[in-house]
Amino acid sequence: MKLKFFVSALVIAAAVVGAWAAKDPVLMTINNKKVTLSEFEYLYKKNLDQQVNKESIDEYVERFVSYKLKVAEAEALGYDTLPRIVNELNGYKSEMLTPFLVDNDLKEKLIQEAYNRMTVTVDINHLMLPRGATDEENRAQLAKMDSIRNCILNGEDFTDLAMKYSVDPSRLRNQGHYEYLSSGFFPYSIEYVAFTTPVGEISQPFLSEYGVHLIKVNEVRPSEGQVEVGHILRRFPRDVNDSIKAVVKAQTDSIYQCLLNGEDFEELARKYCQDGSAQYGGKLPLLSRGSTIEAFDNVAFALADGEISLPIETVYGYHIIKKYSHKPVGTLEECRPNIEAMMQRDERGSMPIDSKVSQIMSDLNYKKNDKLHEYLMKELNKHGGYDSTFVTDVVAKSKFVIFTYGKDKKTYLSAMTKLLNPKAQYANSEVAAAAIEGNVERIAKQEIVQYYSENLLDINPDYRNLMNEYRDGTLLFEVMNNEVWRKAKTDEAGLQNLFDENRDKYRWDSPHFKGIMVCAKNDSILNEVGLAMQQMGPVPEDTITATLNKKFGHNIKMVRVITKKGENAMVDHIAFDGPQAPSSYSGFPVYAKLFGRIIDQPEELADVKGLVSSDYQDILEQQWLEGLHKKYKVNINQKVLNQLKARYQ
Repeated sequence: MKLKFFVSALVIAAAVVGAWAAKDPVLMTINNKKVTLSEFEYLYKKNLDQQVNKESIDEYVERFVSYKLKVAEAEALGYDTLPRIVNELNGYKSEMLTPFLVDNDLKEKLIQEAYNRMTVTVDINHLMLPRGATDEENRAQLAKMDSIRNCILNGEDFTDLAMKYSVDPSRLRNQGHYEYLSSGFFPYSIEYVAFTTPVGEISQPFLSEYGVHLIKVNEVRPSEGQVEVGHILRRFPRDVNDSIKAVVKAQTDSIYQCLLNGEDFEELARKYCQDGSAQYGGKLPLLSRGSTIEAFDNVAFALADGEISLPIETVYGYHIIKKYSHKPVGTLEECRPNIEAMMQRDERGSMPIDSKVSQIMSDLNYKKNDKLHEYLMKELNKHGGYDSTFVTDVVAKSKFVIFTYGKDKKTYLSAMTKLLNPKAQYANSEVAAAAIEGNVERIAKQEIVQYYSENLLDINPDYRNLMNEYRDGTLLFEVMNNEVWRKAKTDEAGLQNLFDENRDKYRWDSPHFKGIMVCAKNDSILNEVGLAMQQMGPVPEDTITATLNKKFGHNIKMVRVITKKGENAMVDHIAFDGPQAPSSYSGFPVYAKLFGRIIDQPEELADVKGLVSSDYQDILEQQWLEGLHKKYKVNINQKVLNQLKARYQ
């Protein structure tokens, strides 16, 4: 019986492994290292997106194999174990982990939701009761708000009840009425209700971190966007009365008359405006509906661009408003950066992360032990209640499983020891057990996210492919630099031979100027350079440049050039009699030919070294690749490759 069960278990295990392998079969092996279909297809599709002339799969296979052969050589040379490379890869691994711990679908949904709300404004009434200190007090406040709601539904006036019961500080000036608010005015938990309650209806009472709320939605209308305005404010003093208001009004009227006489708005604002905007000529940040008080809003949005208002009164004083421009709501992509920044400032910043963590916990089959409370009560009663010795003698030594996840992962009560306060005092064992249990979810999230992060390469093919791409790209750069690029750069004999044997290939289709130009800070310095050259007489070019650099330092700059007509405006003007001289070169206002001449064809390797070096790199790389093909074995699963081709035909 036991043997039969053992054999059945093996068959089931083999079937699971086989099913997984079938989902991501091996496309090829290179030096006995497997390349899965998903890895190849990920890079092929990425390659297609970057091409104008699309490359066939067969063409890409050839390049891909060459790429993987170079990586195999880098591994054989131990580049993947170099501390510098290991540290770089670990840093990238941590950096790339963050997007995989976010529910991107939810994040995008929240962004779209926020954008949709930016396109409208809402007119609401709001009533707020204070938040309770306990859950029981909050339930009582919600019940009280429900009674207020019923009073409104039965015909009592929302405004009267807001003035009687609401603790919203704004009620003193708006009586609980908010006219045409834009998204972002209220915290998200309140905004959500304001923008989702149907027009004409009253929300159910709801709790936020600020209090208990009730909202009535009066109207929704399209957003007017934002306005750019400035103002000149003459403030009311704290103990204002009608006579003082009259004095402030007269001051403001006098300023307004100056504007009518043609004086500059910004200058008057700097001189007379009595708030922080004075230093900016009265200019304010872009305003949305609801971002300032209603009286100011109404005028700012009603003005035409460029128009200046008559003096208006608000609770702060008298304002003269100038409207510079208006800005309609942009596209989603234009608004996205501001929306994402706004989301990071409220609970929406953590919602995609919390959602992803919940998904991870579900995928990894997280299960809390339902018998934990029973176990804690038993141990607390046995011990005589909660105290410091209960934490050190019971919790710290306990092997009771508080939750499980993954295939066989278990976490014991002892893992909770550091989270508990040994000096805490609880009314009874029931309360103590509940407090201890409250830590389970916190520990589970931390431990499971850690496990997920450490095993993400095996769990998530997208992450695995991204990391493989970066790792292989890093190794490829190292091995190419050492085996090809550096050799091509430093092998002067090889470069010279290639040039000598292929001079016809490196011929020009037009003459080139070859020489050194000198740039100077002014004409006097340029003249001194000329005199210094005359004094040196016929000496090698290197001696001339070294002497001039030493003598003039940062006052000059010498530029070695080899260029044909039409490629360099300075050279065109001086060497090819170009019609127009550039106003400066390399940041220097004056320049001249130090020495040089026009040649019909390259005279030496240095004249075309860039082209020769590029060709030499290609030759070295091809020779190297031929050796790699002989050194490492490549096997391609033609059946899997054909299935892939069929998908892209």
